Amino acid sequence: MDSLITAAARALSVGDPLGALNQIALRDDAPALALRGIAMAQLGDLDRAKALLKRAARAFGPKEAVARARCVVAEAEIALVSRDLSWPTKALDRAQATLEAHGDRVNAAYARYLGGRRLLLIGRLDEAESLLLGLDPTPFLPALAAAYELVLAGIAIRRLKTEAAHCALVRAGTAARRAGIPALMAEVESAVLVLKAPAARLLARGEERPLLLDEVEALLASDVLIVDACRNVVRGTGMVVSLATRPVLFALLRALAEAWPGDVSRSALLARAFRAKEVDESHRARLRVEIGRLRAEVRALAEVSATKQGFALIPHRNGEVVVLAPPVEEEHATVLALLADGEAWSSSALALALGTSQRTVQRTLDVLAADGKVQSFGRARARRWMTPPVPGFPTSLLLPAPLPNG
Repeated sequence: MDSLITAAARALSVGDPLGALNQIALRDDAPALALRGIAMAQLGDLDRAKALLKRAARAFGPKEAVARARCVVAEAEIALVSRDLSWPTKALDRAQATLEAHGDRVNAAYARYLGGRRLLLIGRLDEAESLLLGLDPTPFLPALAAAYELVLAGIAIRRLKTEAAHCALVRAGTAARRAGIPALMAEVESAVLVLKAPAARLLARGEERPLLLDEVEALLASDVLIVDACRNVVRGTGMVVSLATRPVLFALLRALAEAWPGDVSRSALLARAFRAKEVDESHRARLRVEIGRLRAEVRALAEVSATKQGFALIPHRNGEVVVLAPPVEEEHATVLALLADGEAWSSSALALALGTSQRTVQRTLDVLAADGKVQSFGRARARRWMTPPVPGFPTSLLLPAPLPNG
């Protein structure tokens, strides 16, 4: 490797893409193409970066398997940053295997880290955690160590393990300062703010207050009966009953929980659950049926008792009843939660992360665009959607991942 390539690689390792380009901007040999691609990625020109890396991979000869594998890893990172979550992960797996076989453990570890980061984005926390905890971060360069700790913090935040998240962010901050890369330090600082921002609202006895992540964690560990509107479940001591596929039942339960220890009139329940403007006997009959179904679902945690005016929720053991709700509630909150990271997402990536159809996501994006809440750029497959980050937006609770079952 010649001196210019070495100097460019060193500049890229400390986050100085312009310094790297000063060394190799006019060169078209394979190593220079690869480094130019990485530099353009650091500058944010992802399309140009992808094109340069593909050229570099083709330019490396058949005996340069390690170099080609490194190009694939760089392409995978660009796909991740541009939220192209449909990028072929098997290519990354093959590149990782090639790097491990040739003793390039650092880049093999980086490939594995990228796989874990992708799994985190689409909410597959168990797989992400299993993949990353198998890594030994000791030989990592500071920049990679910081990125690794950031993903571990993301998993801990999504699992509402605030102490583990805080420790990971402290380690990430230390590694980022050692790396001396301003963008990386800013990313760590942004992640720290998540722990200090409101993550949910607590509704109890007619009052409402915001909760931080550690307060949510403490609430879920308590003996309180929690009607969790973040996941449409009801939680009691050691038990979780999901109503995620029963929206009418959950709407009735939430209305009863918000009114606790009082009751809710039948007309109010009809308006809340069925959106009935004019009530007739068929609505009343349906309410009786749905209340019966709700009783059957939550019988292990509480009773739904008829009163003179309507119905009331009575928890077992005479415990408290609270509602845990997202700070931002609207019909398309989960899509906004993903877009709140400030990155540009494709509709296919959003559909993959949310576990729904691309057509459903596209309809949602059209509605949000009409309301001025999101914007798009590009056309056809290159079309991307984004929105400026919303201060304090509770992405950790709205993103598609299960909360603790305790």
